Amino acid sequence: MRSIETRVLSSLEKVFPEDAPKILTQELTFLQGEKGAFQIAVYPEQIPHEYGYLILAPTVHSDFPLHITMVGNVPVMKPYNNCEDGRYLEKGPGLYPDPMYEVAEEGFRMPTGHWTSFMVDFDTGDAAPGKHRISITFTPSGHRLNPNYPAVTVETEVEILPATLEEQKLIYTSWFHCDGLAAYYKVPVFSEEHWEIIRDQMKVAARYGQNMILVPMFTPPLDTAVGGERLTVQTVGVTVKGPLTNPASYSFDMTLLDKFVDLAFECGFTYLEMSHLFTQWGATSCPKIMATVDGVSKRIFGWNVASTSEEYKAFLTAFLPVMVEHLDVRGLRGKAYFHLTDEPHGDHLEQYLRLKNIVQPLLKGYPIMDALSDYDYYYQGVSEVPVVATSSLKPFLEGKRPEDFWVYYCCGQGFNGLSNRFIAMPGYRTRVLGLQMYLEKVNGFLQWGYNFYNNQDSLHLIDPYTVNDGECAFPAGDPFVVYPGKDGHTLRSIRLIHFNEGLQDQRALEQLEALTDRDHVLELIRREVGSKVTFNDYPRGEDFLLKLRNSVNREIAALVK
Repeated sequence: MRSIETRVLSSLEKVFPEDAPKILTQELTFLQGEKGAFQIAVYPEQIPHEYGYLILAPTVHSDFPLHITMVGNVPVMKPYNNCEDGRYLEKGPGLYPDPMYEVAEEGFRMPTGHWTSFMVDFDTGDAAPGKHRISITFTPSGHRLNPNYPAVTVETEVEILPATLEEQKLIYTSWFHCDGLAAYYKVPVFSEEHWEIIRDQMKVAARYGQNMILVPMFTPPLDTAVGGERLTVQTVGVTVKGPLTNPASYSFDMTLLDKFVDLAFECGFTYLEMSHLFTQWGATSCPKIMATVDGVSKRIFGWNVASTSEEYKAFLTAFLPVMVEHLDVRGLRGKAYFHLTDEPHGDHLEQYLRLKNIVQPLLKGYPIMDALSDYDYYYQGVSEVPVVATSSLKPFLEGKRPEDFWVYYCCGQGFNGLSNRFIAMPGYRTRVLGLQMYLEKVNGFLQWGYNFYNNQDSLHLIDPYTVNDGECAFPAGDPFVVYPGKDGHTLRSIRLIHFNEGLQDQRALEQLEALTDRDHVLELIRREVGSKVTFNDYPRGEDFLLKLRNSVNREIAALVK
């Protein structure tokens, strides 16, 4: 008799084909208004000399809607930088679970003799408070050369507590790259097909906690080779009639920008970050800016023009007051942030201050935020909203910290226990960031790669299903957390689930603090976690996070009755 073994897992498990996964030992409790998830791992017995695959069709028995996807595997060539810290999955290069595939019409196709995971996720707002028994039957059909396997039914229980999770206070952005979407799907930039693809990816981002979006006023000068350029995705129309050194020569059309912003708000975003006004890595040059000159579209600024040139000063003098007025008319003061450059270092401080002195008076009170980690930028008053790498937080945590306290991580924050969302990290290492941000009262979080489908320096497009490291430039998974699916449909990664669970942890902890006080919550964390939690140090394994959330959930539910 053929058999199919099944196990119920937490959402945080990463299931490898050859390894039996850890069975869930904690209860599953959720507040209303959050997104819940768990996994079912399936192992069909392998019979020698048979074809070796099954198609499993799920049938769900639940009193509220559930969504089932199959967790697929992708090749990982670079699991981490040359700084493995003992907190990775310790697999080295190989196949890793990440994309979540939608069910095909005939069901899920999977190999026998290997473990395959299915993610079951749901919105708790669709369920009444109380305990819910969930039953999922997988009915298999094999190849014509294979005997049939028996159907298998998996049961588990989730509890929805009678309290609603409060709205997210953290401002969270993960940079949205429009150029890769046009290139991957081979559609014209800002064609109707492109807009629909953008819409789908925006909706997924907003659904999983992202409430700020990078607005491509001009093609963002990010991850672009010096002297190179990315596919144009400029939303501000520019017309030039006269010399570039005269501010009066410029006029601007905000039609496409408004369409982008309107779509973002429609999809659920509430904050905007306006694309960078100077190039990355020192702000030496101008972003790529296209303009209509004498009826012809041409590039008027780029790597070849110094950021302090008279022409670009004139352009900014003309453009920024128009943009500020446009944002004010739309009621977006307090909702929009500007960028100068990305990741300037200590030796760029003088240049940064020079450019800030040009730009800041033109912004009339709109904040400037940038990913920069040198404490001198803040200590000397050069940056009021520094976005600090989690690997560089020590002086900010020990000294005077910004009132608007932001952190970020990217390819470099994968050592010394730091949280990140690399494919080769265990799920709890991604999720723990929410607890860490609560403990340090973080107001904003930034990550550079929501959907970056280029190689490093944007020399060409990559296939994200086979290349997830910018061609060995970054740890796998750093450039994106969603995959471009069939017909413009966005496929989620399990890392997107894990990160959002961390955001929900932060929300729940803040909610419990509002109902009690901070000392009460800190004591609860100490009691349930059993050790101190910092950005570098926290328990291994998922149980401490699941146990803590269950306790927080039950306390909130008891207090709001």
